Amino acid sequence: MSEFDVEIRSVVKRFGSFTAVNGIDLFVPRGKFITLLGPSGCGKTTTLRMIGGLELPDEGSIIVAGSPLAASGGADRPTRMVYQNYALFPHMTVAQNVAFGLRMQKVPQGEIGNRVAAMVELLGLTAHIGKYPRQMSGGQQQRVALARALVTRPRVLLLDEPLGALDLKMRKHMQGELKKLQREVGITFVYVTHDQDEAMHLSDSIVVMDQGLIVQQGTAAEIYQNPATPYVADFIGEANLLPGIYAQSLDGGAAVTPGLGALPGECAGQFEPAAGSPVLFSIRPEHVHTGDAAAAQPYHLTGTVTGVSYLGAASRLTVSVGGTSLRANVPGVYTGEIGQSIQFGWSPAHGRILPHDDRFTTVAAQ
Repeated sequence: MSEFDVEIRSVVKRFGSFTAVNGIDLFVPRGKFITLLGPSGCGKTTTLRMIGGLELPDEGSIIVAGSPLAASGGADRPTRMVYQNYALFPHMTVAQNVAFGLRMQKVPQGEIGNRVAAMVELLGLTAHIGKYPRQMSGGQQQRVALARALVTRPRVLLLDEPLGALDLKMRKHMQGELKKLQREVGITFVYVTHDQDEAMHLSDSIVVMDQGLIVQQGTAAEIYQNPATPYVADFIGEANLLPGIYAQSLDGGAAVTPGLGALPGECAGQFEPAAGSPVLFSIRPEHVHTGDAAAAQPYHLTGTVTGVSYLGAASRLTVSVGGTSLRANVPGVYTGEIGQSIQFGWSPAHGRILPHDDRFTTVAAQ
């Protein structure tokens, strides 16, 4: 028996002249929470729909729970889908909605009652079992949709931005509920979202997609601390991306930038740029120290504060030097003034040298 519940090999999916998924490979271990993350049009939802048998690949193969995708239609596959719009039957009670899939499977009536009662209790819906969807909040309806999907005991649960219709507070609450639920039921979750915070909070592993490709996969910490590309650095968290030319030295590599000179850093992953080739230097705002703390950093300069915004736990400074602007986070409320000089700096251990990408060659502090 394979250790993977989902195996995707060299899959391509086209819609007319548009290639939505362009030759991806993905292996999802049994019992893990995997998130497909990216903006609209990156191919994440198409990939999810192919896993669920709702779309067929034009090239490559997909195996779910040991069965090839082409062997059965979506209704016969060991997957269930949960959508953003809940897709509950408005004329059915909670109990009837949850039982629907079991009735379609012709499960004996006594077993249906027991399984529905257990799942409703697990999702905290016992007090609402006789209610109709219109009588429930968005969060409660989403739990009904989850119960309906899970009660059929799928091998893989597919979730297509299921929290997108909820307000921020309820969304945060449901993230915690989902994570706890996945651990309790122990089945594989494949989740789609464009929300980086949601992906980082929920996932055992994040699959970052861009233009139909998987550009990086790893834990939240791995991807955040060691982005493989400028796209990943910019999409997961925030990053200053500074264009430069790669230079090799005895101490390692550096990106020679127009305004800041040679910026030492570590090359991303397997990236081995040639000397003189264009690269992008990445440093996250929270790693840019200012004031007295900057002087203690191996790399530091003096710049001018050109902008300040308050973020709650920190203040965001825009610092300009030599025609280049970058962002720095400082704790609490910044008490200085716009236009004043300030020292800033960072440790080369936090700098990353990334492949050149035309989408990020124009750098402007936000």
